[in-house]
Amino acid sequence: MTHPTDFPRDPARSALPAHLRTALWLAELGLPALPLREGKLPFGNCRGCKNSACGDRPHMLAAGPCQCPAPCHAWAAATTDPAVLTSPAWAGAWRQAQAVAYHPGGAGLTVVDLDNAEAVSWARQELPTTKVVATTRGEHWIYRGAMRSVNGVRPGVDLKSTMSYARWRGPGTGTMQALPDVVRALAAKEPTVARPAPCIVTVPALAAGGECRHRSPAYLERGIAMAEQRIKETGEVIHKTVYRTFLAVLSRHGWCGCLTEAHIKRLFTAAQEKGESLRNCEDAWANARTKLGM
Repeated sequence: MTHPTDFPRDPARSALPAHLRTALWLAELGLPALPLREGKLPFGNCRGCKNSACGDRPHMLAAGPCQCPAPCHAWAAATTDPAVLTSPAWAGAWRQAQAVAYHPGGAGLTVVDLDNAEAVSWARQELPTTKVVATTRGEHWIYRGAMRSVNGVRPGVDLKSTMSYARWRGPGTGTMQALPDVVRALAAKEPTVARPAPCIVTVPALAAGGECRHRSPAYLERGIAMAEQRIKETGEVIHKTVYRTFLAVLSRHGWCGCLTEAHIKRLFTAAQEKGESLRNCEDAWANARTKLGM
């Protein structure tokens, strides 16, 4: 098998950004590829996609992908078409790209993303051996066969397949096996880490030695009440509003541990009264925390 580092031998590709050369190589292998910006996040290719406002997270796609011009965003932008990958619409993205990702489900694959040593140890005991790719903190176990993507099926374990993307970290080792029933069964279980919980992130003491203003009952109450009102009065697709609101609440109040189960329950209740499902609320909360690095 060739490797994207071989591409400089092709004069037509020698001047292309390195990540684009990798994407073209993946496309030739049948893996729909896309660029990632800093933080392993997708690029927004239209104004409606700014700050992940639409469609690049599974819980937002229940209403269907947005109608922005191709290439779209996140997994929906992944493609094996070299004309799209090299199009002017993505020229800037490839120049800024920090990594390359691919859409496993689009290639008929499932990635079991093992995020730490404990998860890897569990997989070695419970899952059939298959192609393994080393990651920064754990491993990707790749199986032949697609399924729905679910985060947090076990501590440190995510399933990435349809409507999801995985960072490309190399071809890996071992022989890829068919997707086993034991992995499919994981998707039927309730996620273990996507449940909302009070943020336990610790921040340094205030420079002036004062008390965190977020802990002021009036300040925090006003923030939660405004978030509830924003959800109740939205005229947009509920998935977008819920995610944006959760992201705003966490960015303002989530770093010092002032949010409690009662506050989170209020936000979830407002979303569910507006028609959002509990599962989508959980996904939106987990994705907002992930985006903020919590």
